[in-house]
Amino acid sequence: MTEPKEITINGIKLGESHRCFIAAEIGLNHNGDMELAFKMIDAAAAAGANGVKFQNYETSDFLQNDSLSYTYTNKGKKVTEPQWEMFKRCELSEGQLISLKKYCDKLGLIFFSTPTSPDGVSLLQRVDAPILKNGSDFLTNLELIKCMAATGKPTVLSTGMATIGEIDDAVNAFRKSGGEALILLHCTSSYPTPIDEINLRRIPVLGQVFDCLPGFSDHSEGLAAAVGARVMGACFIEKHFTLNNDLPGPDHQFSSNPNQFRDLVVAVRTVESAMGSAQLGPTSSETQGRSGFRLSCQSTANLEPGTILQRHHIVFMRPGTGIPPKFVDHLIGRSLRFSVQRGHVFNWSDFK
Repeated sequence: MTEPKEITINGIKLGESHRCFIAAEIGLNHNGDMELAFKMIDAAAAAGANGVKFQNYETSDFLQNDSLSYTYTNKGKKVTEPQWEMFKRCELSEGQLISLKKYCDKLGLIFFSTPTSPDGVSLLQRVDAPILKNGSDFLTNLELIKCMAATGKPTVLSTGMATIGEIDDAVNAFRKSGGEALILLHCTSSYPTPIDEINLRRIPVLGQVFDCLPGFSDHSEGLAAAVGARVMGACFIEKHFTLNNDLPGPDHQFSSNPNQFRDLVVAVRTVESAMGSAQLGPTSSETQGRSGFRLSCQSTANLEPGTILQRHHIVFMRPGTGIPPKFVDHLIGRSLRFSVQRGHVFNWSDFK
């Protein structure tokens, strides 16, 4: 089935002619602390986010080997800890997810989350999340993608680390399982992403090749990449979000704090207004100024009636209320009906 070019999520329309959906990815940054999670939702709303994303998983969904470790930077220092412990402390129960969803509803934010199993998808259905999100690490889990598609909910797939063949497999699995509303996010799974590996030109290619709405999962520092992504056609942008970059945990250092996220939202909204229309021609404000800023053919001297105009009689000057310069050759050799003063703005009625 052909992917629609417009998707509506709780009354918010996404598509080429609509404003970009901007999501604050809380992810693991709540650190398993519900009070911190609620504060982050408040801050995301105040910063102008359209939605917030969490992760609902069981650590056992993707980890069996408890000897695996993960190294990240926190407060400028390298930290290495067991992956099992890192993920386990950030698990969210069904009751917690329901509380977070209700709080988002109260603030007018779209709540969504990343499940890691069919049970996690069912949980999000019970929570009544309006959209589903699949992380880059689970793009090749086609069973999970088919399960997401079967819900009929709009689904966002991140494509970090993926080959074009893997993206194609995921999209086909989604559509063959009845999924229709699909957003593909260009993503570079590097934290933080080096500027020369962001590759924003991939965003419109995703939309064109897979006939869907494209977006951007931003793991870079600063706001330039997100603004560029919007210019390249991203209709959905997500950015890691934290209250404080010095909080303990793997993602805080490269996440946007509330002030940075607010600046990002303002910059994206500003560039959206600046993008305007592709139709060539003067704007309404330019139309008002044309007569004052354009040039007209004017007299270089006082001229008597019957004067046959020569090129040295004509100069191009403001305002643009008379004969435009492009018609200068049509004036040469014409005879004046009346006398004119130096600086006279020529009109066709001046000539016999």
